[in-house]
Amino acid sequence: MAATTMRPEGATTTVAMIDRAGPWTEEEYLALDQTSERVELFDGSLHMTPAPTLRHQNMSAELWLTLRSAARAVGLRALEAINVRLRDARLVIPDVVVIDDIGLDRLVVDAPSVHLIAEITSASNAAADKVFKMHCYAAAKIGRYLIVEQDTKNLRLYRLRGVSYVEHAVVRPGEVLRLTEPVAVDIRPEDLHT
Repeated sequence: MAATTMRPEGATTTVAMIDRAGPWTEEEYLALDQTSERVELFDGSLHMTPAPTLRHQNMSAELWLTLRSAARAVGLRALEAINVRLRDARLVIPDVVVIDDIGLDRLVVDAPSVHLIAEITSASNAAADKVFKMHCYAAAKIGRYLIVEQDTKNLRLYRLRGVSYVEHAVVRPGEVLRLTEPVAVDIRPEDLHT
């Protein structure tokens, strides 16, 4: 079964409707067919969002390109939109991650192999990225969390301290975010908006 929905810019898209009540297991989640929507699993419930805008995807690609070489130089990998298991029955698809070089044939990467998660906010998901996902990533002990704000063009880097994140840096256009861990790289907000 499918339904047609309106996107903000007026285009229509077909969204697959899932004729099944939860809770969902991880095995059932991973058996879903691929869709253009991002489907994440949170404690037995599916969370589905339409594919991001072209601007969002361009920013994600620019961030990935910025991190890629620096990650490879220290034996890590930077990847876009992969399945990350934060804990049992909690799988997310972050925009960009820096992970251990654990091989490329996996469907899911476990949280202990993730060194940095980056999310690019948009009007429809800013609250989820800044509150809910931040809490989930901290609970999974992801060391660093980078939020790229589309509206302000700011970068916000958080570092894990104990069981929660503390803001480590806020970088505005014209400034530079200088990472030393998990990779050594400079990130300029305006470079992500090209």
